[in-house]
Amino acid sequence: MLITQLKEKETIVSLAGEKAFIINCQGCKEVRFPEKEAEELQKELAAEGKVTGIITTDYICNPDNMKLRLESHKEEIEAADVILVFSCGVGVQTIAEYFEEKKVCAACDTYPLPGFQGVTPLEYNCDQCGECYLNLTGGICPITACSKSLVNGQCGGSKDGKCEVDGEMECGWERIYRRLAQIGRLDVLKCPTQIRNFATDDEVSK
Repeated sequence: MLITQLKEKETIVSLAGEKAFIINCQGCKEVRFPEKEAEELQKELAAEGKVTGIITTDYICNPDNMKLRLESHKEEIEAADVILVFSCGVGVQTIAEYFEEKKVCAACDTYPLPGFQGVTPLEYNCDQCGECYLNLTGGICPITACSKSLVNGQCGGSKDGKCEVDGEMECGWERIYRRLAQIGRLDVLKCPTQIRNFATDDEVSK
């Protein structure tokens, strides 16, 4: 199974900003989702007036199902500054694809245990690195979208927007740059990315 673990409370509160629309995914029973902890935290945010709406659904990564659910919450989503997603990385990337011009953030980290990770027919993947970078890269995973899994920017080897390792693959970091420009968050690229902590994998797996 997979394990999704909430990010630090202070981090989630900061991500929520002034107004957040919250999406919970409880579809994959093979994924350990911190349901009780997430519910308590979301109640706190709602009590502070930071939440425009909350939905809990099965399989965020099923695009047909999710599209219908989101349509019925259009006004609440438009009123939010950010969409805060409580799911594995696949779900966050799926939601980010729907809202290319809105900030979409991951409230959880996903850890690398063998298991099922979603039913999306789209080309998304979660490497379960334990330190989700999606909040810094516009909802596009640098670990899986880049052939070299670079987390601090593009390598310089791309040509005409294509990866030097796989000529058929679009450069992940060029995609990230375009997405950040679209949502007005290019300032994120000025901040050095924290070095990846591989020790978290072992801690959770024990």
